[in-house]
Amino acid sequence: MKSVVIQQPNQLVIEERPLPLPGAGEVRVKVKLAGICGSDSHIYRGHNPFAKYPRVIGHEFFGVIDAVGEGVDSARLGQRVSVDPVISCGHCYPCSVGKPNVCTSLVVLGVHRDGGFSEYAAVPAKNAWPIPDAIPDKHAVMVEPFTIAANVTGQASPVEQDVALIYGAGPMGLVTVQALKGVYKVKQVIVVDRIDERLKMAQRSGADWVLNNGEQSLQAALDEKGIKPTLIIDAACHPTILQEAVTLASPAARIVLMGFSSEPSQVVQQGITGKELSIFSSRLNANKFPVVIDWLEKGLIDPEKLITHTFDYHHVTDAIELFEKDQRQCCKVLLTFGQ
Repeated sequence: MKSVVIQQPNQLVIEERPLPLPGAGEVRVKVKLAGICGSDSHIYRGHNPFAKYPRVIGHEFFGVIDAVGEGVDSARLGQRVSVDPVISCGHCYPCSVGKPNVCTSLVVLGVHRDGGFSEYAAVPAKNAWPIPDAIPDKHAVMVEPFTIAANVTGQASPVEQDVALIYGAGPMGLVTVQALKGVYKVKQVIVVDRIDERLKMAQRSGADWVLNNGEQSLQAALDEKGIKPTLIIDAACHPTILQEAVTLASPAARIVLMGFSSEPSQVVQQGITGKELSIFSSRLNANKFPVVIDWLEKGLIDPEKLITHTFDYHHVTDAIELFEKDQRQCCKVLLTFGQ
């Protein structure tokens, strides 16, 4: 089989590898579609501190089960599945409180273990979630990105009367817009970004008001309208955002951080305690695959609005470069494997 392998930073090859055999409790997935994420680019460029090389990247993937390992029901053969990349031990403290996404021995497919940019992948059977027939393939491959939004909203518990502010109209900001509007019916969702084309994507995903904070002051624009956000989500992931979010937030607001920057954030404690703000963080997803599959079945979200490009996997280098360089026109890029 062919696999996309990052041999070391900035060195990508399509390599012939032996077909994986599923071990006990595993299934083998014949991959049909995979999505490119920023973290794939970070591993390719050597910017992910968790990655070990060589590595088959890819943690957003969909396909069909074509082999099962010991202890797995053979009735699963032929199932269409989306794969949850979070592999956890199931018994450490985080796992015991429903947070397998921060398991003390966390393994993420495509980061710590070979992922889905391959014609076949062996994965734990419990991580391969059956996809209902009514959900098309290219929506099924988008389950994982939407689990990020499911995890964020699961932390912050949005309600209709919230006034939500999202920093960043990249893929993670856009899936969160769709969750807030489509699932939680939040009355006002504001999105701020510095790229006008991305802000148009946010409007297509349901944002009520968009603002280019490269051209005008976010604080001045909110003050002019008398708006104090009750829910602020940092999907732009810059260390300067936390202090601004604390300043802008309504008393009793919630702030959710998605950033992975190692740079320090400076924040005045008084602003947090004076308003009794709640600050959450969100990483990956904690058992959110069935949640998102349910959203898709009910038509509450529309992945179609995010998919801008599709490439055959042989052109993966071109696809990643487009994803990295064209932030104006490019949002979600899919790779096709054997149909």
